[in-house]
This record gives sequence, structure tokens and C-alpha cells, in this order.
Amino acid sequence: MPSLIGLLSDTHGRVEAARAGVKLLRERGATMLIHLGDVGSEAVLDELVGVEAHVVFGNCDYDDDSLTRYAELMGITVHHPLGRLEVDGRRLAFTHGHVQHLLEFALRQGADYVLHGHTHVRRDERCEGRRVINPGALHRASPLSVALLDPARDTLEFLDVPSH
Repeated sequence: MPSLIGLLSDTHGRVEAARAGVKLLRERGATMLIHLGDVGSEAVLDELVGVEAHVVFGNCDYDDDSLTRYAELMGITVHHPLGRLEVDGRRLAFTHGHVQHLLEFALRQGADYVLHGHTHVRRDERCEGRRVINPGALHRASPLSVALLDPARDTLEFLDVPSH
């Protein structure tokens, strides 16, 4: 069965927005979650529990050592500062996006998808033969959004998250 990957980013500790985003992704069939940084709190990590989850940290995750320990305790895989996964025969690379050379490195490594957050702006474009995706943000964005990626079918759907 193909995997559906729920992408979220830039929660900045906003638990209600994280909860709403994760709920929406799970209702739409996400079998894996990837949080693309600026998590902001342990309470946001709690929202990722219950499904396979991966995380990188961002420029506003000031205590990433503590967040790493907590995430690992909760069964969340930490890939900081750059993650790599293979899902349904497709290679994914992901980072928060605030360190430009990491994004460029990910593009050069031959990933099919390069995923990032940081800008709080949705992105879905082809760049150097790769699909570059930003799901938007769950804080300081209008609308708040997450995204659902189906690597087997190469489809992406942005999902608006109701404000709380």
C-alpha cells in the first residue's frame, strides 16, 4: 500500500494549530508525518505521536538538544539538520530551509523531493529535476496549511487548516 506523507512546518509552539494540522492529515490518510522545523515545544512533538514521525529543527528551535531528547523518548526520529528517507521508491531530503547551503546540498544529492519549511509560504516547483515542496506554516501564515504527499503517484495536496 502506498505511503501518504503528512508535511507540516513552522508550528512555533502553537499546539492547537499543530493538533488541527495533524488531525486533518491523519483524517486524509497520512501514514507518516514529517515536521520541517520550528517545532517550538515538546507539546507540539506530542501531537506527532501515534504514527511514524520524523523531524528536523529550525532557527527558532533554540533548545534543540532538549527537543531531540524528548522527541526520541516519544519515538520520533530526529534527522537534524538534514534528513533523508526513501519512501515507495522515491528519495526524500528534508531540512528546515534557513541554511541555504543545506538546501543546495539536498538538491545536488539526487533526491526526488526536497522538502523544507522556514518561509511560511507554500511551494511546489521543479528545480534542477527535483520537486521542491514547502507545506506552508501553522503560524504566521494565511491560510494556515499542511500538505499531503503521495510519492508513489507524485501528487501533492495543500490542505488549509482552520485557525484556532
